[in-house]
Amino acid sequence: MVAGCIGGGGSGDGDAFHFTQEQSREEQFDPVISNDAYSFQVIQLVFDGLYEFGESLELQPKLATGEPTVERDGTRYIFEIEEAAEFHNGDDVTAADVAHSFTAPVEEETENAAEYDMIESTEVIDDYQLQVDLGEEPYGPFELQTMGVTVVPESVRTDDRDAFNTDPVGSGPFTFADLQENEYVEIERWDDYWGDLDPNLERVRFEAHDDEAGRVSDIRSENTDAIAGIPNDDWDVLEGEDGVTLHSAESPTFMYMAFNCNEGPTANADVRRGIAHSFSMGDFIESNGANVTSPMYSPIPPVVNEVWGFPADEYQDLLPDYDPDEAQSLLDEHAPDGFEPTIITPEGIRAQLAERIATRLDEIGYGADVQVLDFATLVDTYTTGSADDYQMYLLGWTGGPDPDFYLYSLFHESQEEINQGHFYEGSDGFHDAIAQARNSADQDERYDLYEPVIREIVEQLPALPAFTQDNTMASREYVQDLQAHPEVTRNPDLIADHANVSME
Repeated sequence: MVAGCIGGGGSGDGDAFHFTQEQSREEQFDPVISNDAYSFQVIQLVFDGLYEFGESLELQPKLATGEPTVERDGTRYIFEIEEAAEFHNGDDVTAADVAHSFTAPVEEETENAAEYDMIESTEVIDDYQLQVDLGEEPYGPFELQTMGVTVVPESVRTDDRDAFNTDPVGSGPFTFADLQENEYVEIERWDDYWGDLDPNLERVRFEAHDDEAGRVSDIRSENTDAIAGIPNDDWDVLEGEDGVTLHSAESPTFMYMAFNCNEGPTANADVRRGIAHSFSMGDFIESNGANVTSPMYSPIPPVVNEVWGFPADEYQDLLPDYDPDEAQSLLDEHAPDGFEPTIITPEGIRAQLAERIATRLDEIGYGADVQVLDFATLVDTYTTGSADDYQMYLLGWTGGPDPDFYLYSLFHESQEEINQGHFYEGSDGFHDAIAQARNSADQDERYDLYEPVIREIVEQLPALPAFTQDNTMASREYVQDLQAHPEVTRNPDLIADHANVSME
């Protein structure tokens, strides 16, 4: 599927930078409601965060003047706001705007509510000081997750939320210039940017090209300046291409296949195990993603696990290995006659994985109906929990350096029909442990709460870990200083302390 035709530019003429995204956007540019990584690639250049992730996923002050003052045993944070910061309409960025950015996702019941629902109250001390209270208990991931809130202007946003969503006003280095839905979005340099760094690029156009072969053709023919999402099979081709430079960064992503645990045959863990035994995830990764992915054995990406040290080797041993005889035995015993599960998936490598699973199931007398859906339709479908809609779905999640990013959003019962569609009931204490870990600032205590949760996910398979995907890009050689960022929403990383992209 091609979400936008690629045209014009791409030849190094002037400062118009054309970036081809790997998936179509939901076209939601209000950070309060947007839960789409590809819309956020635009958002992160139009808005500033209170704090932002650096090139090593360290949190750095942006609209904040520095680290917050922490009081009341880790349940009160006081932030100082940069007095020089302005929105594109000339209004100052104030503590009230930051407060609204913290509280609106919960008040409006958006998909991002889980990142902020630990906040009990906010108090505007003055125009440039904000107090945030978390309630009676600390929130462990607050400093790594919630403090990175993207700040919106309260008055402009609340005046007309629909208009703001497609013509937003931020305080970032670029302003919103033009949106042709399902074709392209353009942003342009804000010459009055309040920050210390001024972008070299004058204008940036984002277009989506879901078709992998099309993206590769575009970069090779100079029909675009840079592409995201290099297909595994084309890595060596582009690496040897004159005039093309490759970029890669290990990312905190979790690609997975989730099972419908709400109703239907896959609500039975033995059916889930049978499906997992029917194919080799390792063989699939070796043949379809060795250049751009790494295997995962739990919901915690390797780059995050480097900090936390969960026993990934033990989880690997617990996961079902490729055993078609055991797969057939389990499915013969626990699945209905003629079982042919529906797998819904987006385009790309996840669709390839779905087809691999269908092929292997067919080899043992079953099969699967693979449905490749656009992202919006996929979201509307997997959140129903209906066995008539699907038995499995393939998706990915990108977070930061804390297990809460993955375990709460993707496995806690409060997130059913929001960020997850497996509806996994879990053992006694499963959901309580995830919630309790949020309310502790002690990493050892949180480890002890999380480890049994991760182990249960690996054993019971509400979601089968697949792989972590590197953030990859290819650019023409005249694109200077482009670097891949570990966080997918920060790509393309056009303007930062460590990079300022230009076209020469």
